Amino acid sequence: MTLTQLEYVLSVNKHRHFGRAAQACAVTQPTLSMQINKLEEELGVILFDRSKNPILPTQEGEAVIDQAQNVIQEYRKVFQVIEVGQKELVGEFRLGVIPTLSPYLVPLFVGDFCHKHPKLDLIIEEHKTEDIMTLLEKDELDAALLVTPLKLNNIVERTLFYEPFSLFISSDHSLSSKEKVKASELNSKGLWLLNEGHCMRTQMAQICSLREGQKSGQNLRFESGNLETLMNLVENYGGYTLIPWLCWQGLSNRRKKLTKEFSGTIPSREVSLVHRRIYLKERMIDALEKDILSNLPKGLQSHKTKNQEIIDI
Repeated sequence: MTLTQLEYVLSVNKHRHFGRAAQACAVTQPTLSMQINKLEEELGVILFDRSKNPILPTQEGEAVIDQAQNVIQEYRKVFQVIEVGQKELVGEFRLGVIPTLSPYLVPLFVGDFCHKHPKLDLIIEEHKTEDIMTLLEKDELDAALLVTPLKLNNIVERTLFYEPFSLFISSDHSLSSKEKVKASELNSKGLWLLNEGHCMRTQMAQICSLREGQKSGQNLRFESGNLETLMNLVENYGGYTLIPWLCWQGLSNRRKKLTKEFSGTIPSREVSLVHRRIYLKERMIDALEKDILSNLPKGLQSHKTKNQEIIDI
């Protein structure tokens, strides 16, 4: 049994396809298949059911995959120990970001961070929160930018800032004439939502008192994973949606005229840099946290104010 064979097994499990797994490992498919066959012969078990499409691990294969993940994680830590001793940040850092944060937060710090640490390879991936947590557990991500609190024992949450929500509302909406809007004035009618799996969808529903299964009161239902799409729908078909402060800041003056602040208690989200409790890349995470905070625009609070209500995810 070799580490290479275990890495091939993990790749097949990830991609559920021998060809794509081989491509990800930068080897030919026959080479990968031969090595997995050798491992199966050595162990005396079949790891993958090749008759399924996509390929699925067998019951014995799942047990081997779980152990292989632990072995590869420990193997990688050897190199991480060496990286810790370097004066400069070197190596690879894999960062996950949710889609409702990525287009607004990443451009603020990524250029400065990469300039300061030229020997560090920063790899950023967009995923939904649930997928990011799985990747963190598998050690396929080193840290992530997420909306919190997650309230998980094995996860460290470094709170970065508290971001208020605003309304993006069509000019013919009944609330458009108001200078500010109370959250209690909102209902499901005309609300454009993010699709399932986005934590901000849950927050939208809570703010607008939308019950599970309740419809928006319009015969067109379009749930998007992109806030830009939702704003386009509001402009073309009416209704409203919610946007976070960083999204608002980047709007054109024309679009800012379609936004409304909340009066009274302001619904907000808590944004954090998260990572597993068992980790070795502390210097990288510290540097990333410091750089994000130093590049936040004025007006974005690093501490919760009295008139902010943090909406659970």
